[in-house]
Amino acid sequence: MASLLFGGRLAVRSVNRHVQLRHSAVRWNSSISQRPGSATVRFPGAVDSKFTSEMAFSRPSSSPAMPTYRVMDSDGVIVDKKHEPTDVSTEEIITWYKNMLTVNIMDVIMFEAQRQGRLSFYMVSAGEEGIAVGSASALEDHDVVFCQYRESGVFQQRGFTMKQFMAQLFANRHDSGQGRNMPVHYGLEYPRIFTISSPLATQLPQAAGAAYAMKIQALQNPNNPAGVVACYFGEGAASEGDFHAALNMAATRSCPIVFICRNNGFAISTPTLEQYRGDGIASRGIGYGIDTIRVDGNDIFAVREATKEARRMALENGGRPILIEAMSYRVSHHSTSDDSFTYRARVEVEDWKRRDNPIIRLRKWLESKGAWNEELEQQARTDLRAAILKEFNAAEREKKPALKEMFNDVYESLTEEQEMQREALRKHLEKYPDEYNINDHEHGIKGL
Repeated sequence: MASLLFGGRLAVRSVNRHVQLRHSAVRWNSSISQRPGSATVRFPGAVDSKFTSEMAFSRPSSSPAMPTYRVMDSDGVIVDKKHEPTDVSTEEIITWYKNMLTVNIMDVIMFEAQRQGRLSFYMVSAGEEGIAVGSASALEDHDVVFCQYRESGVFQQRGFTMKQFMAQLFANRHDSGQGRNMPVHYGLEYPRIFTISSPLATQLPQAAGAAYAMKIQALQNPNNPAGVVACYFGEGAASEGDFHAALNMAATRSCPIVFICRNNGFAISTPTLEQYRGDGIASRGIGYGIDTIRVDGNDIFAVREATKEARRMALENGGRPILIEAMSYRVSHHSTSDDSFTYRARVEVEDWKRRDNPIIRLRKWLESKGAWNEELEQQARTDLRAAILKEFNAAEREKKPALKEMFNDVYESLTEEQEMQREALRKHLEKYPDEYNINDHEHGIKGL
């Protein structure tokens, strides 16, 4: 074992030394000096900036807004036939459609369940299903994903089962997190999606760090399949310092990561016009030297195509970050703790629901191909609703995790202090048996 550890240290040191030498070579080769008579600035902070005798301030209003890439219009018509989706079968596209439908129907059921007091909290992703499913369809299983809290479609597309959704939402004994997280904080071991956490934007620097780790691993094991990190967040999270730290780190370390921003128009009750004055979030990617694209988030084909290309670019020449800003109006309340009609007009929301959303748009495309119709629609909705309610009812009746789970997974084994705490809890529960519903937990007091 000692020799293995020693050998492992040598391997890591060798790789770190290799990386250091490469970085040193880059720094040496990129050394900059100002030559006499040069027409451009050669200062390290602004390379190749031309000198001018005209004093002019750059004004955002004088530059056009970044365009929004789309493949399919709101009527489900492909705008440019050369972008017709030919790399996937119609059957696969129908699977994407059903995945969006599944998330949409589950959202309605769980929102109502929270209103009935059967669930403590819930967040829906209505209007943004195309961003989640479309982007996830372009990722590989070995890619690593960091989500925020409106990415149910990513989990659905990557194989999260309805039983897993419900186990987490009801925090029962089948929950992989053992009931330690509030609802909608899913996690998936493989294909790996790191568990969602509540603090806004914390996943961004974590994702950048994971991408850098994958970059180092690729140097250590070049025969392994190359992967990227996909990191999702909302435009409100881009107002946090973690956003800026993550993008800067990813850019300077050339990390293979695709940042996917859902710009849905609102950070809880704060509209984008009160969040920033720049050209959305995409302009910030340009500011950090990151290749950036803005896409129509209601167009699942555009989202998928952009993510697929972004993934390819992120793996080029050792890795680099890419930013995708996907535009899609949030037609739902922020969460079950929010009433969005106190800060926006109901007619505005209903107009977006009726006029354009990713599910209706893809359905129109499928119908134009003769692959979908009203009968198939009603049958799919009936079947999906029945499947969701079946798992809902089963999960609600399941036991909660064993009481011992509140002490596990902090350390590899319980510490002496934890053992004392567990014993103190046992004595307390035995002293006041009528004050706690411990029989709701697996094995009751014996589960401690």
